[in-house]
Amino acid sequence: MGQIWRFVQTVLGIIFRHPVTGTSIIPILPDGRIVLVKRSDNGKWGLPGGMVDWGQDIPTTVRRELAEETGLELLEIRRLVGVYSAPDRDPRIHSICVLVEANVKGTMQIQDTFEINDVQAFHPSTIPKENLSHDHQFQLQDYLDGKTVVA
Repeated sequence: MGQIWRFVQTVLGIIFRHPVTGTSIIPILPDGRIVLVKRSDNGKWGLPGGMVDWGQDIPTTVRRELAEETGLELLEIRRLVGVYSAPDRDPRIHSICVLVEANVKGTMQIQDTFEINDVQAFHPSTIPKENLSHDHQFQLQDYLDGKTVVA
């Protein structure tokens, strides 16, 4: 019985004590504006993105989350901007975020009204940096500075 309990504890530890992998996307419209979403949970602006579903890779997750949160279509992932892994970067859980820059097209329209209240495009100089969710102010600044970051 003791071995079974240790096995169960190990499995639970693997499931619940490991970070979750997610993505953030810097969607770039053809005119150069960056698309942000206003989150329902905290009322702040943020980059679209979300958790990688079981059986999905990062590009599939980027395409899915972009469509769900903005209604936009992924044309191409241009570059990896960074990987962010600080345990406190997301107030909900310990997550590792893979940040990519992406060319997108289409009409902005929220599909996931439970998570997202608004979607807008901003010129880089007009991004509301003082009202960004999670660690997105750092992610956007790294992008605007042309950095590739592992943090």
